[in-house]
Amino acid sequence: MDVNLIKIERIDHFVLTACDIDATCNFYARVLGMQVVTFGGDRKALQFGNQKINLHQVGKEFEPKALNSTPGSADICLVTVTPLYRVIDYLISLSIELLEPKTVRRTGAIGTIKSIYIREPDGNLIEISNYV
Repeated sequence: MDVNLIKIERIDHFVLTACDIDATCNFYARVLGMQVVTFGGDRKALQFGNQKINLHQVGKEFEPKALNSTPGSADICLVTVTPLYRVIDYLISLSIELLEPKTVRRTGAIGTIKSIYIREPDGNLIEISNYV
């Protein structure tokens, strides 16, 4: 098979399994500014930019699903244009715990990033980053 036949352009969406859909929607909307959207009847998603995070209720996952869909198993890096010092001040004002006391340098998809880390209601790790 010619591997050049498939060229992936971007991520459209991914799925998080949540213990409490309402708490998850509230966190991502209130803390990260994502828009909560309803689709496919009564399904919920978190929209931002040109992508979204679909939500599955634990024990009531939409089929097909991941083989081992488990709340709290994701590690997500989100890129923001907001300077991290402002993000940090905002998170502190919301009493959101920062997992690192200061920004750390990491390698993103297209270069060096500076990052901070928080956890969301199910324990998923959320990395918020700026490209350097």
